[in-house]
Amino acid sequence: MKTLIVGDKPTVERLAERLKQASSHAEYQRIQCVLIRATLGSSAAQIAQLLGWSVGTVHVIHSRWSKEGDALFELRGRGGRNHQHLTPEQEQQLLAPFVARAEAGGMLTVAEIQQAYQEQLGKQVAPSTVYRLLDRHGWRKVVPRPRHPKTDTAAQVAFKKTSPHGTPRGRAPG
Repeated sequence: MKTLIVGDKPTVERLAERLKQASSHAEYQRIQCVLIRATLGSSAAQIAQLLGWSVGTVHVIHSRWSKEGDALFELRGRGGRNHQHLTPEQEQQLLAPFVARAEAGGMLTVAEIQQAYQEQLGKQVAPSTVYRLLDRHGWRKVVPRPRHPKTDTAAQVAFKKTSPHGTPRGRAPG
């Protein structure tokens, strides 16, 4: 049976050095998977048990090592903005007039920003898209207070009792 991983000295040294420089746990485990086979000659079942993987995963890693070599350890990042409508710079330009209004003390609503976003795109978007846009640019939802912090409720109650009509404003007696 042909062995996929040759345990010659240069390969083992290269893998050992690469193991020291691994930048993530996943990369570290992949290197270990190949290095254990190269140094100890362990079976796929033994390596799977050591790493907590399935035997099939070990076979896939070994097969990819024989085809790709060190490229196997170059892990692609996960996540990101793969399906973005606008680039971050375009988003910044879209928000610029709203930033100016907000800095001047103006009130903004998501509906206004959503409308401008939709006009620029030429299609409808959900409000959640706009909320995520605002979050990416460090905006947060701020709502006006329902009443002033220095409100004197006792004075308001006294005023209602001494008002000329004897009833709170806008209410009929009874």
